[in-house]
Amino acid sequence: MNLTRYTRGSFAPVTEETTAFDLPVTGTVPRDLDGRYLRIGPNPLGIEDPAAHIWTLGEGMVHGVRLRDGRAEWYRNRWVRSASVADRLGEPRRGRPVDERFDFAPNVQVAGHGGRLYALIEGGLAPYELTPDLDTVGPCVLGATPEGFNANAHTKYDHRTGEMHSLAFRYGADFLQHIVFGPDGTVTRTENIPAPTLPYMHDFGLTDDHVLIYASPMVFDPALLATGVPFGWNEDLSTQLGVMPREGGPVRWMDLPPGMVGHTLNAYEEHGTIVADVVVHPGRFEIIDIGAGRPILERWTIDLAAGKVRTELLHDRPQDFPRLNGRYSGRPYRYGYSASTELYAAPSTLDPDRPDEGFSNAVLKHDLVSGTTEAHEFGRDAAAGETVFVPAEHASAEDDGYNLLFVHDPDRGAADLVILAAQDFTGAPLARVHLPARVPLGLHGNWIPEH
Repeated sequence: MNLTRYTRGSFAPVTEETTAFDLPVTGTVPRDLDGRYLRIGPNPLGIEDPAAHIWTLGEGMVHGVRLRDGRAEWYRNRWVRSASVADRLGEPRRGRPVDERFDFAPNVQVAGHGGRLYALIEGGLAPYELTPDLDTVGPCVLGATPEGFNANAHTKYDHRTGEMHSLAFRYGADFLQHIVFGPDGTVTRTENIPAPTLPYMHDFGLTDDHVLIYASPMVFDPALLATGVPFGWNEDLSTQLGVMPREGGPVRWMDLPPGMVGHTLNAYEEHGTIVADVVVHPGRFEIIDIGAGRPILERWTIDLAAGKVRTELLHDRPQDFPRLNGRYSGRPYRYGYSASTELYAAPSTLDPDRPDEGFSNAVLKHDLVSGTTEAHEFGRDAAAGETVFVPAEHASAEDDGYNLLFVHDPDRGAADLVILAAQDFTGAPLARVHLPARVPLGLHGNWIPEH
């Protein structure tokens, strides 16, 4: 295990906040892109011991680009000002944490809901509200419940109802919560879900009728509290898939081969079955060395009548951060996108003798009807991040739109916001917006439209 890789190269934190206007562009920014492309990830303010550093515990920093009228108006990067971050920066605290014992700057996801912007984390830690210019308003109670749960990092928006759904866990709690809240963040319904173990759950699945729960052998271990990541792999446990009616009720649990579901591409109901397309880390998963895994894309077909799950390999290239056209979330769909990224370079080290495939930064477009995959390759040192799909203004097809992502430019030592035409996926980018700063690799982001 070589944790120092998360302090160097593509993972190394940036040390300054930057603001720049009227960014240079190679190519043409589509004029129907009117909004902000945002991404958040760990960016520690200081690393005392690189050999013991745990990448996911770094303070959260948001990076954003504002696009309008074919121009890249600005780039900003800002630390999320939790009380401890403000103290370390020598600034006044911007609001008080919901609970001082759990003061941690969110670093997993940044998302819009109800006209507001939020930085999200998991485990019962507080979300933070941000301004449109990425400044911190303070901790908030988005999706908060009396039991100490709140909106988890991978909340899911239902385009039909305007509701947001979250499947939340809390450190040490022996149950989960399915939380539903409206555009104003007010909770409208909760369901307590007894857990067979005390699992770590990063993501879940949501269909028209069901909630999918992924319980892996990665479980809460009080003996690991001092490490900051109190979860470990229990070889005596199996991986289980739980299926619960969306309106609440008993959970049906089904056994699966050992592994960890990293992220859900999509889940939907079809012909009396449930289909879930998921990124899976087969076998043992190391939460403190995520890059040691080799995640693959699988399809799980769930036969509720028989109580069985059939697994099918969709693509075996190491990949993660799956996304789709959000208008098809929870519905049958054709196209999915993911990143084949430096995070999962093989082997897990910065040794220059790594095989070339360890540096094969790309984004992938999966046609789940034809069974084919296209790859837009960025090169050996490009450090491509998660891609977000944005539909064109007058989209006529599911893949009529754009893929946006941050890609490192090794020649400049800084990042580009790359814009691809999804229907010409392997073609030259429509635009490269040249940022004045580097964007460290990982984690999640979203497109926040202006209207």
